[in-house]
Amino acid sequence: MSAMRRPRPRVAAAAATAAAAALVLTGCSSSGSSSSSEGQVGFVTVKGTNLAKADAGKRGDAPDITGETLEGNQVKLSDYRGKVVVLNVWGSWCGPCRAEAKNLQAVADEYKDKGVQFLGINTRDTDKTNAVRFEQEQGVSFPSIFDPAGTQLLKFPRNSLNPQSIPTTLVVDRDGRLAARAVGGTTQEALESIVQPVVAEQQQ
Repeated sequence: MSAMRRPRPRVAAAAATAAAAALVLTGCSSSGSSSSSEGQVGFVTVKGTNLAKADAGKRGDAPDITGETLEGNQVKLSDYRGKVVVLNVWGSWCGPCRAEAKNLQAVADEYKDKGVQFLGINTRDTDKTNAVRFEQEQGVSFPSIFDPAGTQLLKFPRNSLNPQSIPTTLVVDRDGRLAARAVGGTTQEALESIVQPVVAEQQQ
């Protein structure tokens, strides 16, 4: 019987890899599509952009993303409860990820003293060395969870502001709820437009 059970972890891993691959097929472009969010509830897409936002009263909980960072430290999203968290899904092989990296770092630097934590989810990089080199070359200083099979991405519920392509950037409010999303590569201005309102909620 034990021999019959051995393939199951491989099947689960294959399913996770296939899910991550699906993201690659629909994404890794500078203009991500939001068509698959039609019919979902609790948020609206900003017309003419790849941005979507959810009002405070209509936000769903973000899954507790967890794992080992590229530096070898254990981290989970709930460690940052009480802060605004910007989650960026990326891969070193992805051109739009490379194009947006410095924009992400610029916003991370600008908001680091305003209660904002950036956290990456590195996916589809089978060799951690490539991801580490990417961060070094792009000057990225915030931590990233190493998630080569995309298992953490599977935690996001479909009926939510979930990652739809690589790259995708999500904003999580101080209560751990999904507040906004940028699908595809983002600019500094666009990212600030969805981060700043969530940061300002603390002052209301």
